[in-house]
Amino acid sequence: MLRIYLREAERLVLRNDSEIASAENAVPEVAAPVLWYDLVSPTSAESRHVEQALQLSIPTRDEMEEIELSARLYQEDGAEFMTLTALTNLDSGEPMKTPVTFILKGTTLVTVRYADPKPFLAFVHRALRVNAQAYSCGEEVMIGIIESIVDRMADVLERIGNEIDGISREVFRSKATPSTKKTQDLQSLIEQLGQKGDFLSGVRESLVSISRLVAYHAALETPQRKPSKEVRQRVKMVQRDASSLGDHAAFLSGKVNFLLDATLGLINLEQNQIIKIFTVASVVFLPPTLVASVYGMNFESMPELRWDIGYPWAMMLMVASAALPFLYFKRRGWL
Repeated sequence: MLRIYLREAERLVLRNDSEIASAENAVPEVAAPVLWYDLVSPTSAESRHVEQALQLSIPTRDEMEEIELSARLYQEDGAEFMTLTALTNLDSGEPMKTPVTFILKGTTLVTVRYADPKPFLAFVHRALRVNAQAYSCGEEVMIGIIESIVDRMADVLERIGNEIDGISREVFRSKATPSTKKTQDLQSLIEQLGQKGDFLSGVRESLVSISRLVAYHAALETPQRKPSKEVRQRVKMVQRDASSLGDHAAFLSGKVNFLLDATLGLINLEQNQIIKIFTVASVVFLPPTLVASVYGMNFESMPELRWDIGYPWAMMLMVASAALPFLYFKRRGWL
């Protein structure tokens, strides 16, 4: 799909016939100045149309997914090619990473993506309003999109932080619960913490890619690009926000690791408590077993063999030999 946004009176306007009909693979002819070409899972005809219009080469999806810095941030054909890692399906709990490429040539921006993250929809909805901010070049559009992505990341980190706080309360709750039930609850919390850890890893990777992109763009100086003071301030603000969110994501990752260690420690304590009970029980019942073994021997010369009180004496002796270790363990606080 190809969406074409024009510049009319310093505003962003979507061309009504910009979505391509799939039947003939036709592309619209645009006469007004184009501010932004938005390629979403583009066909070969759509990519070719943009390439011919701007005299550049659109990177393929495989090229966009390469992780080398030189393959993500470079100059070619008089244009800047910058790729970041965005996240989709953030509300579903199973986020997916997807590359998004920004191409700046002159005053025109080209975005290439194979997913539709919410920040793009939020930016377009905000930019097309009647009283929207003025956009005079593609660079301002790119910064606006990146700001929208950073805002989305901030909301996600806030939500994850609240969820981690809830898990922390569950881990360290003081109310008494059966041991088996508590162990099962802790095991389910470990699964949740693992999911949060994977989530935060994706968020940190995305924030790092944003920081690299913005730093590369800010350091690049070309005769064709003369950013205004406001644009430079916005670029610095995006850099600062991405850096601070990265630090916050690192803090949350550390908290997740702490909770994982604490949860595993609590599970070990529960298991050790069970093992201790079995150990104490075996020690308590060992003396009665010894008494029963002694009086269970078959010898003619056993003096207690013909006692009338032999049976109650043996029972009392077994009870006493079991009670004394139990009381000793209780006094030492081992139970």
